[in-house]
Amino acid sequence: MPSAPATAFAASRAGQACRLLHLEDSELDHSLALAYLARAGLRVDARRVESRDEFTRALDEPWDVVLSDYNLPGYSGLQALADLRERGIDLPFILVSGMIGEDTAVEAMRNGASDYLLKNNLARLAPAVEHAIAAGEARRARAEADRQLAASRQRLSELAQHLQTSVETERHAIAREIHDDVGGSLAALRFELDWVRRHSREPVVQQRMTAALELLTHATLASQRIMQNLRPAILEQGLVAALQWMASGFEKRTGIRCRFRSSHERMTLPPMVPLVAYRTAQEALTNIGKHAGATQVAMDLSLGRGVLSLEISDNGRGLGQADLAKAHSFGIRGLHERASTVGGWVELSAGGGPGSGTTLMLSVPVDSPEDTRAPNATQPRDPEEEVWSTRY
Repeated sequence: MPSAPATAFAASRAGQACRLLHLEDSELDHSLALAYLARAGLRVDARRVESRDEFTRALDEPWDVVLSDYNLPGYSGLQALADLRERGIDLPFILVSGMIGEDTAVEAMRNGASDYLLKNNLARLAPAVEHAIAAGEARRARAEADRQLAASRQRLSELAQHLQTSVETERHAIAREIHDDVGGSLAALRFELDWVRRHSREPVVQQRMTAALELLTHATLASQRIMQNLRPAILEQGLVAALQWMASGFEKRTGIRCRFRSSHERMTLPPMVPLVAYRTAQEALTNIGKHAGATQVAMDLSLGRGVLSLEISDNGRGLGQADLAKAHSFGIRGLHERASTVGGWVELSAGGGPGSGTTLMLSVPVDSPEDTRAPNATQPRDPEEEVWSTRY
């Protein structure tokens, strides 16, 4: 029964002759090798070369396999193998010799030879050629698949970066419209309502105008909060100030205790890195507020040894493997894609049960001064404060 490589070889070579380059100084040995191949039913289109110059010139043409003698005048099979690999040609190479030592054979295989044979035992030549060609084709197919996969991943990464940029651009545009149109209209409406309240002598009208102004204040604050979420102008004050403001706002809004600590008062970071860190923290706190059932949140920002690290943790119900395996868990995937746009990565670790929480860690390599001011621990924690973990 034919072997799998031989079957694959026969299927891929149906109706085609095998192009064989034979490095051999003996015409008799060349004819003998061809006879063994023909006896096995292989169609071969062979060329014999004797010297290094002839061999290297022949490599400019397409071949399926190289069959090489070990000892040639002024040249050797190992040197031919080295020349082949130096030119970056992935071509099956079979070494044949009248007498070859085990050490030499091992060295040849280690350097990339497909097989080695003795001239007094060429019965295995045809299977060796079939196997070498089939293995070479499979290897090249895998390399091409890997290349295409890497190219696909690169295109996906570029697409993710483009989408992130597009989303931020759209957010800025919406925030600008809210500021210019909605904000302006609310301000004008406030003046009109206040004028009516001040010029009316009816207590009922004044009372209704006062209530309307209070509603208008809530609407104005809501529009400002929406604008801030869409376009974090607070980042102009620096990432440390922005995250401190975010932690404070989260605690006031949800009632969940949120403590922020930074290794520095101010950080000099590459473009886009502060926005990625800000959006990561924003997504984290949103998920904590919706799903974690936590009472404590800790946010730590540090910069050292060329890496910016943002750790967000809570004491909520924790994140199980089922949560990570959800088919539509795009929030987690979005965190990974957003981090990759600046060369960073996100790590999630879950606790062992309710109350143990989950920790999210964003790490971004940065090439910038680590400190523009003396190190500072913003809002230091109590010495007994536990290290909590985050939920997604």
